[in-house]
Amino acid sequence: MEIEGLRTDRLGVLLDQFDQAREMAQVRLAGLGDEEFLWEPVPGCWSVRRRGEAVTPRAFGPGEWVLDRGAPDIPASEYAEVARQAAGGMTVEKIAEDWSVSVERVEEVLAHTGTPEPDVTPVTTIAWRLAHLHFEFVGRWEWTFGERRRDPKLLVDFTPSAGLALQRFWASVDRWRDSVGTVTEEQLDTVGFSQYPHGSDPDDPFVSVLAGGNLELIHHMAEIALLRDLWRARFK
Repeated sequence: MEIEGLRTDRLGVLLDQFDQAREMAQVRLAGLGDEEFLWEPVPGCWSVRRRGEAVTPRAFGPGEWVLDRGAPDIPASEYAEVARQAAGGMTVEKIAEDWSVSVERVEEVLAHTGTPEPDVTPVTTIAWRLAHLHFEFVGRWEWTFGERRRDPKLLVDFTPSAGLALQRFWASVDRWRDSVGTVTEEQLDTVGFSQYPHGSDPDDPFVSVLAGGNLELIHHMAEIALLRDLWRARFK
């Protein structure tokens, strides 16, 4: 079904949302330079750094530049997601594996009834946000439409160059979009159609994976847009 050029089928709605978000993001990222790309608005930011200069214990990447990643934990802002995973049938053991934390930590989160703990998620640079999205798009494509064998953390050669990072990023986004456009109704309902190992993809119908991926793109791009606004206003 289509209403004045707008698709109303499940895949069509998700694709239209994705396409609009992509178009808005590309416009918002126009003119991004290297200095702004790596700008750290506060001390202790996570970013893309040379190997050996990372400020986090689990920074990763296959080349000279790595993406900061801290010690495993579940931030307070993600407690609702953990509860959703449990309500959806994921075992405590699988949730713990998903978040790289202990079973005891997951049980603490699920049993938490008081005031939420302070969220200590760090401030990140535009470089970090874009690289995070990039490795997720590349990894999720590999584990959905690719060979389903390569470690997502080793698939993106991170770079301090804004222009090169954007070129590579949009290529990965467009490959994902092209592949998703071929998905059938049956595949949308298939649990585990995506086997992406860093999340609940193997336990979810693919339509839920697509919806979550769209939200990931939208909220990270909103954060990047805010960082761009702060960059422009930093000396006012």
